[in-house]
Amino acid sequence: MTRTLRIASLVPSITELLVELGLRPYLVARTGFCIHPQAALADVAKVGGTKDVNLTKLRQLAPSHVIVNVDENRLELVEALREFVPHIVVTHPQAPVDNLSLLAQMQEHFGSVQGVKERCAMLAAELNLALQRCRHQSWPLQRVLYLIWREPWMTVARDTYIARMLAEVGWQSWPAVQGGESGAPRYPALQGDEVWLAQIDRVLLSSEPYRFDAGHLALAQALCPQAKVQLIDGELLSWYGPRAAQGLDYLRDLATQ
Repeated sequence: MTRTLRIASLVPSITELLVELGLRPYLVARTGFCIHPQAALADVAKVGGTKDVNLTKLRQLAPSHVIVNVDENRLELVEALREFVPHIVVTHPQAPVDNLSLLAQMQEHFGSVQGVKERCAMLAAELNLALQRCRHQSWPLQRVLYLIWREPWMTVARDTYIARMLAEVGWQSWPAVQGGESGAPRYPALQGDEVWLAQIDRVLLSSEPYRFDAGHLALAQALCPQAKVQLIDGELLSWYGPRAAQGLDYLRDLATQ
């Protein structure tokens, strides 16, 4: 299989995972948002963004496998891919523990490549240890507003991967809504006058997809005057694969400060 293996990844965090697993030689396409690790991806063809893939270019690259994600990519894209891609790998981790299933998917499709199974086992062990470090500690409940956008302010529903990462250290995301399997409800917009904003303990300004910086701290503080406002590494809290264990340890450090 490895001689004909040609992988296109349309999911930034999974592109990084593929390189971590030793699959870079088989990676023929990525999105413009697939930026890590930079040096390894420099000569991998870009086929647009996660939402606006250049299907003509992708077809010309003749991938045997295309990796997509329920949150990152549109359903109509997946349907179009079915016309010319032999294997479409649909991913949808919704909690940090789901990275174990993601690693199992990678083994199922690419386990015949030397070293992949061993690297998957190593990442799974690291994740399990990071989860244990979180769960062996008692965390006080904190109400958290995790902001991913402004104008309008946007946050995350409680059934998203990010919210479930936060929950591992007792940080309860607000608003108290479920977003469902996919779509806009998973990332609700705020009016800015919600009553519960006065009860928020922490406001977290993510580094992605909106690049919040120190200049936004005062704006967020005005939204929740009583809360602790801080910038946070969004990649560590939202990217799957090799960043999952790092993200959990990162949260533990923040929560114990």
